[in-house]
Order: sequence, then C-alpha cells, then structure tokens
Amino acid sequence: MNAHSYEIALFGEFFSPDLKPILNRIALHCESANQMHTREIVFEPMDSQQQREAHQEPVLLRAKKELLEAEASWLLNAYLRPESVRVHPEATVRPWATVQVVGDALSFASALGFLRRSQIYKRGYTFRRGPLVIQMFQQEQVDPKTEKPIPAHADTLWEVEVKTAHPVRNTQETPLKPYIDAVLEVQLLMKGLLDLRRQDA
Repeated sequence: MNAHSYEIALFGEFFSPDLKPILNRIALHCESANQMHTREIVFEPMDSQQQREAHQEPVLLRAKKELLEAEASWLLNAYLRPESVRVHPEATVRPWATVQVVGDALSFASALGFLRRSQIYKRGYTFRRGPLVIQMFQQEQVDPKTEKPIPAHADTLWEVEVKTAHPVRNTQETPLKPYIDAVLEVQLLMKGLLDLRRQDA
C-alpha cells in the first residue's frame, strides 16, 4: 500500500469584474472566510538542471508565511510530480510533505542543498469548507531592492486554488475518494461562474 501523503486540488482563474459574484457564491458555501497575504518562496535543488537533463523531476520546496498573522511561522512544503491523468482524471493529486520550521526556514532550505528560484506574494481571501481550504488571490510582484510586495494592478488576474487543507494519507481506512469528491463538489457549486480544473504543473 502506498503510504504517501497527498494534496488534492483544482484550479481556476478569472478577471476582476467577476470578483463579487464569485466571492459571494464561495462565501455562501463555506464555514469561514479570512483575508490572506502570503509570502511564498520556491526553492529547487542545486543540481536541478542535471536532474532535468536525466529526465528526473526535481523536488521543489515551497516556503510559505502568512503575513497577517503576527505569530505565523514558516511552513515548508515539498511537492512531487502529480499522479497521472489516467489515474486521477478529475483532480490534481500529488504527493505532498509538510514541515513546520522553527526559526529561519530560508536558511534551513539552503542547508538542505536548495537554491531560491522565485518569490511572490499572494493577496486575497482564504475560505474553509470541511476538509478543504479555498484560496482566491492576486499575485504581487516583489520589489528587487526592498523585497516588499508591489500592489497588484486592478486588472491583474485572480487565481483560485481549491485543495485539501492538510496532507491526506491514501490507505484502506482513509481512501482519497471522499476528498476528491469534496473538491469536485466545489467545482459543481461554481459551475457557470468559475471553471475549476486539474493542472499538472
């Protein structure tokens, strides 16, 4: 039995004029809603180029920190390549490990042999619905001098991620199906307003 933990997700995007109806429909079907402003840094292994040339997919580390929570610590997530569309045609299902880091996550990632590849800020809203977290945000670019976020233009695309809030084990006692169903339920709720789909990136 495969003992990996997984993230199950669907993705969508829309333009600013549709924000209000989409926001209202999601809020109506969720238990809670909060504002979010997240800093996210992606690291890749030092030898990622060689791995790609050898047709291996390097493991990426994502460091995230919620800036609106005073006590928030960095979270490090490691994602592997999503399972094939043949196995899971309806949603993105990918192995996922998460590490709570005390102190400086960025130095920790460097010590593991990872290099910083990119950095963005995400500003928007986060909703909870049962086992899922729904994030709706605009990406903000980073000022190269100060590393502070540059506010997004009003017409910047909004992105939506509907995903399991925590890594999910795939065992006989806890199969993935109920979580896939929960994600597909949101897809159905948003039909006609927002097209949610799987993606392989």
